[in-house]
Amino acid sequence: MAGFDGLVALLSIPLSVFGCFALVDAFIRREDAFRAADKQTKPFWLIILAIAFVVSLIFPILSFLPIIGLIAIIVYFVDVRPAIKQVGGGGGGRRGGSSSDGPYGPYNGGR
Repeated sequence: MAGFDGLVALLSIPLSVFGCFALVDAFIRREDAFRAADKQTKPFWLIILAIAFVVSLIFPILSFLPIIGLIAIIVYFVDVRPAIKQVGGGGGGRRGGSSSDGPYGPYNGGR
């Protein structure tokens, strides 16, 4: 049983790191990007991700609260973060450039 407890402890470390990264990422994004992407507000996501992070630190991973927090973190990374980055919510991404730029440079209409 001690080996299983060690495995659970090792699994809780990446969950905490994942939660911390999501919280920091949400913190550095602009408030208006959340509204422009039609996602919940920035304070909403900061509260949800902070609760998920704290729960992952306090409770063992096999209880249901860290699993709910993990689901919230996954939703942030899979749905909210890409939408905010597409809107241009800061914290990375391409700077400058036109809306007609493709992955290999500007599109010139076949000229």
